[in-house]
Amino acid sequence: MSIQNILETMEYGVAPEDDSQARKWLAKHEGGFGHFIDGAMTKPGDLFEVRDPASDTVLARVTQGSASDVDAAVAAARKAQSGWAKLSGHQRATHLYALARHIQQHSRLLAVLETLDSGKPIRESRDIDIPLVARHFYHHAGWAEILEDELPGHSAQGVCGQIIPWNFPLLMLSWKVAPALVAGNTIVLKPSPFTPLTTLRIAELIKDVVPAGTVNIITGEDTLGPLITGHPDIDKITFTGSTATGKKIMEGAAGDLKRITLELGGNDASIVLPDADVEKVAEQLFWSSFSNAGQVCIAAKRIYIHEDIYDDLSKAIAEYAKTVVVGDGSQQGTGVGPIQNKKQYERVLELIQD
Repeated sequence: MSIQNILETMEYGVAPEDDSQARKWLAKHEGGFGHFIDGAMTKPGDLFEVRDPASDTVLARVTQGSASDVDAAVAAARKAQSGWAKLSGHQRATHLYALARHIQQHSRLLAVLETLDSGKPIRESRDIDIPLVARHFYHHAGWAEILEDELPGHSAQGVCGQIIPWNFPLLMLSWKVAPALVAGNTIVLKPSPFTPLTTLRIAELIKDVVPAGTVNIITGEDTLGPLITGHPDIDKITFTGSTATGKKIMEGAAGDLKRITLELGGNDASIVLPDADVEKVAEQLFWSSFSNAGQVCIAAKRIYIHEDIYDDLSKAIAEYAKTVVVGDGSQQGTGVGPIQNKKQYERVLELIQD
């Protein structure tokens, strides 16, 4: 398209983050991805598909984890844990700083890959998620430096099983991995089967800067979760996801009284008083509900509006929604990307019909 045509139509072009580098990396693993155990990628096993939610095409195939895979990952984490915990806070900080730098160096690839995998707009992956991932590791590296002073006498839990969802794949990883490493723990992490790709790319960065066995990544569908949460040699479970699954995790962890941390679904409300700026609030309410296609645990699900401005605000929200571009997250003008997976899409349709 000529510059003159662009100026006349003012159409959005493709995002400046070209996806060729991400596609090239995926092509290198055309035969499938294995797990990341004890500092190395395993050979691919029984594979399942990971699909691009914008086009419903296959992005990659990853291995379905088994009980023996979990055993191997837990054994590697257990073996590495005492050595990792014996490092000084400064030494652990050095590893976390290095990982943060690696993430920054590969931020463009990670952002594009996150958008391909999750469907979220590239502007969110590029400007919010990936920069925050690096900042989390920098922040917790700083905590490692002062941990002995701020929390004297602290001790590590041991081996942590971590299960993360598909709405913020890499950001969720950083929230769970960084603080666990700071405190001297080692990790067995399971990403969502819908969005494992940036986690597997991070594994390649972890391999270069963190001792083998300190972080282990097992991929798989939902049947893999109970193998982790019920494993007798895992000391702590942390999970972000649905309330129903959280209840099952509590049941699985009860047998040997594992420590657990659960971040579950919410039912958040917004309250609008009669003196609110209607136009400004309309935009804020829209994004509080529909950022990341509404796939956020703290998304506003109920809005209480004072009757004096109810009609005006309802109309303003609807008018603002018409200005938001819905579509492929890799396109620069997209404000709302696709629902990440078919199961969630069908659930949204059920709610609309209800």
